[in-house]
Amino acid sequence: MKKIAILFLLLFNRKALAHKEVPPEPFPKNTTGIVINDYSDILTATEEHSLTQKLLAYEEETTRQITVVTIDSISPYENIKGYAVGIGAYWGVGQKGKDNGLVIAVSNKLRTIGIATGLGTEKQLTDAICKQVIESTFVPHFREGDYYQGISNGLDSLMYKWN
Repeated sequence: MKKIAILFLLLFNRKALAHKEVPPEPFPKNTTGIVINDYSDILTATEEHSLTQKLLAYEEETTRQITVVTIDSISPYENIKGYAVGIGAYWGVGQKGKDNGLVIAVSNKLRTIGIATGLGTEKQLTDAICKQVIESTFVPHFREGDYYQGISNGLDSLMYKWN
């Protein structure tokens, strides 16, 4: 009886471990290359279009790529910056060899925002600069519930500092 219980525990633990080895994919797919990904539905269609036009014009002018994603959950990540880094790598934001990408991840539900920079980008947009833009530009508008204005002004500030 004791052997059966031990065998059961070993099999049960093996199944549990096997299940943990293959976590569910934490990122949505972005096969179309959309630059504004409002999964939390905090922007209107008009606002999304306006932000998209801004980012596409900036990319055409500079070759730099910026993506904004709004999400409710960052699981399995513990912080939103880690999530932003992961989704930037998964989606391939920025040009290969230039590492000129920037990902802004916003979670209204978690009340947090993170900015991830490519290796080439972080030379100009340091963590300190990104933090300052978050605190002085994004957050004040977000506190008022104006996500569009926070994102739009935050993008303007980041693009200005990146030039």
